[in-house]
Amino acid sequence: MDYREAGVDVEAGRAFVEKIRNLVRSTYRPEVIGGLGGFSGCFELPGGFKEPVLVSGTDGVGTKLKLAQVLNCHHTVGIDLVAMCVNDVLTAGAEPLFFLDYLATGKLQSEQLAAVVTGIGAGCKIAGCALLGGETAEMPGFYQSGEYDLAGFCVGIVEKSRMLDRSQVKIGDKAIALASDGIHSNGFSLVRKIVDESKYDWTSHVSEQDTRSLGEILLTPTRIYVKPVLAALAKGLEIHGMAHITGGGLPENLPRCLGENQSVRVDCHSWTIPPIFKWLAEVGNVSNLVMFDTFNMGIGFVLLVPPTQATQTISWFNSQEIAAYEIGEVIAGMGTLEGIAEFC
Repeated sequence: MDYREAGVDVEAGRAFVEKIRNLVRSTYRPEVIGGLGGFSGCFELPGGFKEPVLVSGTDGVGTKLKLAQVLNCHHTVGIDLVAMCVNDVLTAGAEPLFFLDYLATGKLQSEQLAAVVTGIGAGCKIAGCALLGGETAEMPGFYQSGEYDLAGFCVGIVEKSRMLDRSQVKIGDKAIALASDGIHSNGFSLVRKIVDESKYDWTSHVSEQDTRSLGEILLTPTRIYVKPVLAALAKGLEIHGMAHITGGGLPENLPRCLGENQSVRVDCHSWTIPPIFKWLAEVGNVSNLVMFDTFNMGIGFVLLVPPTQATQTISWFNSQEIAAYEIGEVIAGMGTLEGIAEFC
């Protein structure tokens, strides 16, 4: 008996590493030292920092992977994986430097997993960070054939004096929302339950205005906000706080960037909620309150800026082809989000 008979193909694993080697190299920044295949990835800190602070983040894609596996469409969830990590790191004002992935599967299927890593590489290029390394684990008996799971890890850097740590946020700051590209990567357990208990399936067309299938709409990857936000900071726009709107939606995530004794009042009529959220609410008979507590509702990222910078900030992101809206302001409070209940 050997390892292959136990379900693990070591040679296939080696061949897979060779298959993705050039892809990984295409994401390298000048600070990368060495190459793929060692026990660790090495990265030299970029120059120009007086007090560099490293900022780290880790996340996964969640049950959106189930949909990718059912539809045999694997090239977008890698972008999701990178986005969930780099957008988190960005909220401190940090530039993502490098990314590592962990990919676990029941049986290594080279083409399938190469598509996943292609997406990871694409996400790294969009974010401007290096895919420094990763781990692929073949675990027969733990995952069913065709199943895999993903986790990602990101490290960024920011000058200590420019790091956003909630102390910069002031009462009266305006909340500028940046549009999402749909569901992104949160709430898919509820999405799947809604579809499973409806007359629809992943191939259904749910809108006369959109030729894509429901599955294609839902697999749209999470938007990566890194480059336009860092460019806004570089051009002198004053940003006091940032929030990545992920699981828990606006009510859970927006207050995370506030200082003490602060809340945010939002006007839920200040932006147009995309049709996919309205469709899910109607088909699943889901209340507005639950929708806001589960999904991003069309807002993927929020910036808190001085009132004098609001118009300029909106214009900048519109010029970057990202819809932006003023949705509220910081008020005195106890770290809550106000305005949702009135809308619901």
